[in-house]
Parts: sequence; C-alpha cells; structure tokens
Amino acid sequence: GQIVYDRSRPKKKPSFTSNLRFFFRYQLGHMYFRYFMWNFAGRQNDEQADGGPLNGNWITGINGIDRILIGSTDKMPDEIKNHTSRNTFFLLPLLLGILGILLQSSKHKKDFSVVAVLFIFTGIAIVVYLNQTPLQPRERDYAYAGSFYAFAIWIGLGVLGIIDLIGKRARNIPVTVLVTVACLLLVPGIMAREDWDDHDRSGRYTARDIAADYLNSCAPNAILFTGGDNDTFPLWYAQEVEGIRTDVRVVNLMLLNMDWYIDQMKRKAYTSDPLPIHLKPDQYRNGTRDAVYIYERYQQPFDAKDIIEFIVSDLRAAKLPTQSGEEVNYVPTRSFFIPVDSARVIANGTVKPEDAGQIVKLVYGKLRGSYLTKSNLAALDFIRNNNWERPVYFVGTNHTDEMGLSDYVQLDGLAYRLVPIKTAKKSNFERGRIDSEILYNNLMNVFQYGRMNAEDVYLDSFHRRTLSVIRLRFR
Repeated sequence: GQIVYDRSRPKKKPSFTSNLRFFFRYQLGHMYFRYFMWNFAGRQNDEQADGGPLNGNWITGINGIDRILIGSTDKMPDEIKNHTSRNTFFLLPLLLGILGILLQSSKHKKDFSVVAVLFIFTGIAIVVYLNQTPLQPRERDYAYAGSFYAFAIWIGLGVLGIIDLIGKRARNIPVTVLVTVACLLLVPGIMAREDWDDHDRSGRYTARDIAADYLNSCAPNAILFTGGDNDTFPLWYAQEVEGIRTDVRVVNLMLLNMDWYIDQMKRKAYTSDPLPIHLKPDQYRNGTRDAVYIYERYQQPFDAKDIIEFIVSDLRAAKLPTQSGEEVNYVPTRSFFIPVDSARVIANGTVKPEDAGQIVKLVYGKLRGSYLTKSNLAALDFIRNNNWERPVYFVGTNHTDEMGLSDYVQLDGLAYRLVPIKTAKKSNFERGRIDSEILYNNLMNVFQYGRMNAEDVYLDSFHRRTLSVIRLRFR
C-alpha cells in the first residue's frame, strides 16, 4: 500500500477514476489521514515521508497491524525500533474517539453536528482547498491541527461514555473513580510517555544560537541576504527580542519581491543604515517589473548600473512589443560586471592587505533562467550602488548562483561574504574561498550551538539537518 511517485510526464490526460484514486490515496490518505493517525494511533519516526516504508508512516505498536502497514519489524535494527521519535499508542485514543462519536451522534445530534463541522472544515475541507501536489518541501500536519482538536473532544466524550456505562452497571463510586483513572493512564498517560521525549524542547536553544551565529558571521554594518521564512524569522527574533547584532540588515529575498518591503529596506532599522537602492517607487510598485524577461541581444557584459537603467527606462527603444500590443521592459544581456575599488576594499577590510594581489578589477556575473525577478533586480541595484562600502553576505550560495556570483564569495562562518576575489568552483558543496583565520575564530570562539551536544537534548530531523551543515563548515 505504499505510494510510488512517477516523476515522468504523463503520456495521456488522467481519467476521472485515476484522479479520484490520487485524491483518496495521496491527498486524503497520505496528506491527511496519515497525520491524523500520527496523533491517535502512533508514528513511525519524525523523518519526512515521500511514500516509502521506512519513514514518516503511521503505526500502532500492535505487530499484526503494523506488519500490514509497513512490513515485518522482526529484523528491525534497534536504532530504528527504539528511536526516540517512534511513538505507539496501540489505537487507544482512536478507539475512545470513535466511541465518543457514536455516543454523541446518538444522544446529542445537534452538538454532534457542530463538532463534526469543525472536524471536517479544519481537516478534509482544507485538503480539498489546498489540492496539494506530491513531494511537499515539509510535512504539513500543522495545517490540520483544528481537526485534531475536534477529535480530542470526542475522546473526552468517549471517556465520559465509559464512566457512565460502568457507573450505571456497578452503581459504585470507587469503581467509577477507578475507571476514570484507568482511562487517564491508558490514553493521556501513554501519549505523554511516548511523546514527551521527542517533543520536549526545554534546554534546546539551537534556533536562537544558530541565528546569532549567522549574524555574528557578518562584519559590522553588514547586509545579510536570506532566502525565505526558515532562515529569516530566527534572525529577526535574535535582533528584535534579544538585541543581537542590530547593526546587520537582514534582507529577505522572497519579500524583496514586494514594493512595501523594498520601501522598508530604504529606511533605517535598528542601528542599520538604509540600503542604497536607487530604484524609484513607481519603478517597482506591485504589478510593475515583477518579472523582467531576458532577451539576450548582446553577448558581451555591461556595467550592472547601465543594465538596471535600461530595465527601468520608459523609452520605447528599451522595450519589446508583445503579442497583445503592450510594450514591456526586458534585460538585453545575461552578463554584467561590477567595478571594484581596490583601495576601498582593502581599507574597509573586505580584503586583507596580504590578499591584495588577488583582487580583480571587475566582478563578473551572469543571470540565470529566463527572467529577472524584482527581488534580484533590487538586490543587484543595491550591490552595484553599494560600491563595496558595506559588507554583503548571503546565507547560501544558491542565492548568488541566480546572479552568477558564486565564484566571488568567501565563507566567514555560516554566511558567505561577497569579495572581489575569484575562486573557481570546486564542487556543488564547496564554493568560493575561505579565510581560515576568520572561519576558525568564528567556529571555535564566537559561535554557540544551542546545547546540541547535551544528553538531555533531543535533535529532531530538522536539527540533525542543521548539524550536518555545521559539520561541513568544520571540514
């Protein structure tokens, strides 16, 4: 019953039957009821699942049932069988909830309809609305928490039903109390025992410390480009709540597609000065230059400043006609260069004096893809007009890849600094150069790691992934 994804393009349009099969097997089964059963039957582990038998499935702890669900567990290694994130509830919460449904639907139909609507509209209805595609970037169980709360109501009613049933038969208060205690021990007690060790976050400060490490990778008054939510929000917390490195301006490249965010970047924040973005508001307002398509009329590189002026020009000579008759701006070349003031980059510490012989006169970049996003347009405008005055960092080289600048980065810790020294690509995992003195000092003396090595701290799959990134820095 495992899901197998065929990544090849379909040879013909799927039939209505196949679409229904996909809906029930994947969107309902894999992307909802699997999460539902995690909470009320058991969970195999906390690794993200794409349909295989080894990760992220729901289980029960009952061998006969689990053998049908994920195969035999007789020869399962102890590290998997006894993994901290393996939780088994023996179907007890599920059975209590089903009992609660039966009791409420038979005795209090109106109340049942209210809870049922809450359950459906915060669960199955969301599945239909989201229409999720295969291979999600992360597990989406958090989207359905409302329906799990609704089912918990039925679990409580199931306990009341058992108490009422036994109380009427036994007519004995001690027996009723004993049944209540037994239900608490068998359901919430088992769930607490199974879940506590892999859900306990006390003493784990990884997110905060790694966020501080990213900020502390940067030189004073730096600009740090981040990609999305996960590598931005912890940095904002560190600055806003704990006042860590408020001189660093965090620039979220995803939000930089929004006009209001570009406006924010042009204003002072904390102790960070505004970004020297020269684009005017009417040149980047929403709906304007959201994507500027690349029409490569020229092969040779041009100054990035000239390319940007061409892109934002209102002259007809700087536009291309479309089939609809509209004239739109375009990028006339993929290749650009950024001039380097060698005296300035040495004076402000971008390059050490002993590395002066490696400074290039021009930093060359090459745009990827078929269009330039508003985000990269604003970023390129800043980098060019910054003129190497403020330090520029990126949380990963995938962001510099989009502009072809990955050969001009230097790893200073957890962030990559843009430097006017070209270093040929070594591999997909090793880009740019390393200043051993800066990197060693940051890794050994400056950075904190959120008690990752403490025995009382559990590292889930996301933290283990973070740890693998840090290990690469120590290689």
